Amino acid sequence: MSDYVIMTDSGCDIDFPTLREWGVGFRGLSFRFEDGIEHNEGEMPMNEFYGRMRAGEVSKTSAVNSQSFKELFEEVLREGKDVLYLGFSSGISATSNSAEMAANELREIYTDRKLITIDTLAASAGQGLIVYYAVEKKKSGAGIEENEKYIRDMLMKVAHWFTVEDLVYLKRGGRVSAAAAFAGGVLGIKPVMHVDDEGHLINMMKVRGRSQSLKAIAKKYMETALDPKDGTYFISHGDCLEDAKELESLIVAEGGRSCALITYVGMVIGSHSGPGTLALFFLAKGR
Repeated sequence: MSDYVIMTDSGCDIDFPTLREWGVGFRGLSFRFEDGIEHNEGEMPMNEFYGRMRAGEVSKTSAVNSQSFKELFEEVLREGKDVLYLGFSSGISATSNSAEMAANELREIYTDRKLITIDTLAASAGQGLIVYYAVEKKKSGAGIEENEKYIRDMLMKVAHWFTVEDLVYLKRGGRVSAAAAFAGGVLGIKPVMHVDDEGHLINMMKVRGRSQSLKAIAKKYMETALDPKDGTYFISHGDCLEDAKELESLIVAEGGRSCALITYVGMVIGSHSGPGTLALFFLAKGR
């Protein structure tokens, strides 16, 4: 059985030192503020990034291009190893498509190697949770094809539930209407959203106030998680750690475990969701 390397991209919102610790290869997406300076994800301190957003600066993002993926994959293939890539949802980004383009080129060259790409249809630490499970499966001795099947069988069970502090960022990306964003600002209406089976962001409900949005997300976890009392879940936050801890406390109060990983919403996803984003990811009966 050939050795293989699990790979991903920064859409997973797992910090780079953790990915390296897990033995996962990756490429970073990029972003730029209105000064036009291009930054790769991870090059700017999180507090600076979110501070600039709170000050009113607008950040625009770019997917990883196929050439960058080709270089990443080929480095491993040349060593005689196979590649299992777990990518950012194609419903949100072109990154997974770029990875598949690179893989198609390399499959014609490295005909004796396996190069498997999976569009996780997931984002942020939902994608990160999939990477985590793939790493654990590999540790258990699973080969690349067994791990591929394990992950593909999991994809429609990875639930993403999140809310945002300010709807203006989702309005810029066309996720909510200008009227909804205005009403949210005036009336304190907070959307509770999820990622659907096709990897798109979908508005599921509206609640009044931040506290109620956190309670609604915790309730969804207890109602739909495969194992609400003992399951693994990740939380991502857009520079609002106290709210992330509050969400964890709500789940623990209902009998759930402590959170396995609390991580930042990264700079690329945060460019579109804004400061104050809070998201919960776990395995559920369905998305």
